[in-house]
Amino acid sequence: MDVAVLIRFLLNIAYAFLLVLVSPWVVYRMVFQRRYRVGWGERFGYVRARHDRRPCIWIHAVSMGEINAIGTLVGELEQVLGGFEIVISTTTDTGYAQAVKRYGASHRVFFFPFDFSCAVGRAFDRLRPALVILMELEVWHNFTSLAAKRGIGVLVANGRISSAKGFARYRRIAWLVRPMFGRLSRVLAQDETYAERFAYLGVPRERIEVVGSLKYDTADCSDRVAGAEVLAEQLGLEREGLLWVAGSTGPGEEALILEAFGKLRRQAGLEGLRLAIIPRKPERFEEAARLIEGQGYGCLRYSWVKAGEYEQREADREAVILGDTMGDLRKFYSLGQVVFVGRSLVPMGGSDMIEAAALAKAVVVGPYTDNFVASVRVLVEGEGIEVVADAEQLDEVTGRLLLEGEAARAMGRRGRAVVRSEQGATRRTVGAVLGLLGYQGALSEGGVATPTCEAEKAK
Repeated sequence: MDVAVLIRFLLNIAYAFLLVLVSPWVVYRMVFQRRYRVGWGERFGYVRARHDRRPCIWIHAVSMGEINAIGTLVGELEQVLGGFEIVISTTTDTGYAQAVKRYGASHRVFFFPFDFSCAVGRAFDRLRPALVILMELEVWHNFTSLAAKRGIGVLVANGRISSAKGFARYRRIAWLVRPMFGRLSRVLAQDETYAERFAYLGVPRERIEVVGSLKYDTADCSDRVAGAEVLAEQLGLEREGLLWVAGSTGPGEEALILEAFGKLRRQAGLEGLRLAIIPRKPERFEEAARLIEGQGYGCLRYSWVKAGEYEQREADREAVILGDTMGDLRKFYSLGQVVFVGRSLVPMGGSDMIEAAALAKAVVVGPYTDNFVASVRVLVEGEGIEVVADAEQLDEVTGRLLLEGEAARAMGRRGRAVVRSEQGATRRTVGAVLGLLGYQGALSEGGVATPTCEAEKAK
């Protein structure tokens, strides 16, 4: 038996065992958290078959953050490769909802198949992709093995391997994963550190290129965010008042933020400070609400206000705002004088701080930002972000920025300048895609790509 076939067979057995093992947890989340209720056929490869004669590019983005990051890439590929159909897959429920919202009107959206050979093969049969683009690090053994067998190119875009989880885990089994990484057609890494990690794990160095992060290109550097003024009016936020926004928070952080908030409000000049907390995951909204109330604060839930099911009271002007809706994080960021970007005070790898920096906000993060090492580094070098060591330093730095408004605004301007200076990854990524497909770039802005002579001969 061929070694690759044997490995796929053994992995299928391991996957089946794992699926049985985690099924009680999945059922619990389906029943009590309303997660994983749709898309099971697609997860086993039963995606709707394509009958379009056009060639296909399959883009996979795991969750909401990656779905947002492909915005400029999808738009540019539509422009230069108008003869291709672009389909988009995702893994999480929130990612799927966001993908349908942003791209569903013109692109097919579906759930990524499990890495069973039969599921992956079935999806390939039904979609017939010419190229698959995997965002960041969604590399699976059976997927790459079957893609190579069928001659389907696989490109990793916005590539990164975090040190705390991904690389440490892969390095222990490097001998096992090197064949999987070695099958990748191209890796477009965010920086040189990530590029070296991909090379160590088996990607030939000549297939790796450092292009920067797509998230800089998708970041909106405008001064106004649609709907922000309505949100402020709904929540009774005063135009001249001070608002501290803690976004994309994770377990264990809200308590630290509330403690820091209490200290800040005892400082002269910050007595009227407001706080908005926006947890990263919707299943944590209830937990956050209980925590806020348990700390003795009133909890003003934006979902109630937004739905018109809540009558404003004077006491609400003292309450902590809970952003318990999806798609409103940028609105909250735009209203804050200082923004804390969560999952960074606890060891969770951090969340995307580029979005807040693009809005010219004074951005603060904690020490745990392994998922965004390159972004933090360039923003720190450009003096556009502050990194705190712990919760005690959080209220110290936040208080200083709130009281020194001009210093905070100058820091925000520097952060936005860094974001603008780092843009360009989309153009470089499209160039790599054209190369793999055998196309040459448009000769003029707004033009379309054309097949190379070699590609024409191969048809």
